[in-house]
Amino acid sequence: MSNDALAALNWLVEAGADEAVAETPVNRLAPISRPAPARIPPPSPAASPAPQSGDAPDLALRAAAAATLAELRAALESFDGIGLRRTATNLVFADGVAAGGVMLIGEAPGRDEDRVGRPFVGRAGQLLDRMLASIGLDRGRNAYITNVINWRPPNNRDPSPEEAALCLPFLRRHIELAEPRLIILLGAVAARHLVGGTDGIMKLRGRWLEYRVGETMVPLMPTLHPAYLLRQPAHKKLAWRDLQAVAARMKLLGLPVEKPVEGPVEGTAGTE
Repeated sequence: MSNDALAALNWLVEAGADEAVAETPVNRLAPISRPAPARIPPPSPAASPAPQSGDAPDLALRAAAAATLAELRAALESFDGIGLRRTATNLVFADGVAAGGVMLIGEAPGRDEDRVGRPFVGRAGQLLDRMLASIGLDRGRNAYITNVINWRPPNNRDPSPEEAALCLPFLRRHIELAEPRLIILLGAVAARHLVGGTDGIMKLRGRWLEYRVGETMVPLMPTLHPAYLLRQPAHKKLAWRDLQAVAARMKLLGLPVEKPVEGPVEGTAGTE
């Protein structure tokens, strides 16, 4: 850089110039023209979020309004906020005698249950009946059975957390109205949604837990689902230990029992 150019640059700095000058003059007094903001089009129907089927307070109020088991069944029959209802054949509410004091809760109806409208009527249900008979329980006299989900999921898939959340207020009210003195949870899905936590059924089974019904803490036993036992018959011995613990607690509670079938339950291996 020549001495003249350097002197000119020093003069500009001392004069307060802080940016380079372009070859084309700029009118800095003219109003600034700003581009119009881009318009965001509304989302198409396909991109819109799915409407909610009802929040927890609404569902809890709907369930709490039922004063009897018959009213709760009617509330479920009129409930259209769950997609499973549109793919299922029948509502599967419950089976058995609530007054017996023992309530069993499974996962969700299968094909046979969906067709008949009663829980545990297929091969798993037949095994469950033999399991109950081994400790003096009979759904026709002193046992009451329902599920977390009251409609069959398509292709017997696991219920989604959203589907379970829609059904849980009704299940909790179901338990309150049935007033069980002892609860048996059948399988991992029932345990996960009613008890909470992430422990698997193998860790939970055989351990007494408690479930609050009104002001009463009710003993609760998680055990293996009969459908699982059909696939894994070697684990029937674990279910038999759980049933023996249930029988002992029933005796302490003074619950009525039928004459039990002697010995552990035998069943047929296979898939449901």
